[in-house]
Amino acid sequence: MNDFSKILAQAKELEAKMKESQEKIKNITVDGSSGSNSVNVVLNGNGEIIKINISPETLKEDKTIIEDLIMAAHNNAKNKLQTKTSEEISKATGGLGIPGLKFPL
Repeated sequence: MNDFSKILAQAKELEAKMKESQEKIKNITVDGSSGSNSVNVVLNGNGEIIKINISPETLKEDKTIIEDLIMAAHNNAKNKLQTKTSEEISKATGGLGIPGLKFPL
């Protein structure tokens, strides 16, 4: 039973670390940009857009160009968010790399 107790204790410790990581991830913000910073998108840890900044010069562009720049900036921010959340998960799990575990949850 001693081995089972150790496993249970480790599982509880991992659970506590994961909850802590979830809270940290919620507070992450990332900035994505496109078009030489003509469009910037800020995402929170849940992947929600919290701010968009479009330069005045860019607003003079064709609608489809602006839409493409917004999508590119969002994708840039999303990639940065995935990197940051993966780093945070790695810290919590000690690099265990639990398959299928993705954040935000």
